[in-house]
Amino acid sequence: MDKYVHHILSEAPASFVYKMIRKKNIVLNDKKALGNEILHEGDNIKFYLSDETFEKFTKNASSCDIVHDIPPIVYEDEDIIIVNKPAGMLSQKSSADSVSLNEILLSYVNNSKSDDGMISTFTPAVCNRLDRNTSGLVTFAKTYKGSRCLYAAFADHRIKKYYNCIVKGVVHKEMDLAGSLIKSEKINKVRVYNDTGSGKYINTRVYPISSNNELSLLEILLVTGKTHQIRAHLASVGHPLIGDYKYGDKRLNDEYKRRYGINHQMLVCRKMEFADDFEIKSVSGKEFEIELPHEFSEVI
Repeated sequence: MDKYVHHILSEAPASFVYKMIRKKNIVLNDKKALGNEILHEGDNIKFYLSDETFEKFTKNASSCDIVHDIPPIVYEDEDIIIVNKPAGMLSQKSSADSVSLNEILLSYVNNSKSDDGMISTFTPAVCNRLDRNTSGLVTFAKTYKGSRCLYAAFADHRIKKYYNCIVKGVVHKEMDLAGSLIKSEKINKVRVYNDTGSGKYINTRVYPISSNNELSLLEILLVTGKTHQIRAHLASVGHPLIGDYKYGDKRLNDEYKRRYGINHQMLVCRKMEFADDFEIKSVSGKEFEIELPHEFSEVI
């Protein structure tokens, strides 16, 4: 794989190539790679790099197709888009070299516009974010009206977000978890406290679906939406997510990585419910739900 990537990015230093592979800006078959994999016919390598960076390090960029796949669109009207973001894709840029869902959808919207001579001062953008390795529903505002309505509804909890996750241990009953969260910017990690006065207030509601002696499949209603809230909150009560190396059980994660190839936290934003008074009538009172990702089905 690394030889193939060096062939494509022929002007890039080796240190840049290996850094991009390590940071998952270059992935093999939608999974993190080491670079020493043997390639086979039908394998897929994706470069999550800006067009400028790609062209800078490619002798003849026109010989390669620069394609940013648009994630499955669950719903679209004149004001908003709802998409199913895959794990491994950033919601918004983390650096100048990265490509995110925001840029992909912005390009999609701009290419879809009719040239009516109107100059807009509004820039379409993602309105709710998911962690890079969390998949599921993300909203995108195409217009100022869409942005205003989405941000207001998220702030007022008039859009309910339900997640599914697979966690360590057996969860027998519903839990309404409240506490506070403090984030360390230096290590991009949060700490959860049981009291509600130490940091930002968080509220996570947990509904068990099924379990065996080792794992539980849960539905989560995210009442507040803070950085790593679900991952850290569940870990704080002894039920870390499978595949979550930042907050979870390394031994168990290694086992499921070996058995099923799980290389990211088992967490998906699966359902959104819009309140009856949502201003955009085409989605007012509606519910949008996606299928569980294939790796969930395999583990279940």
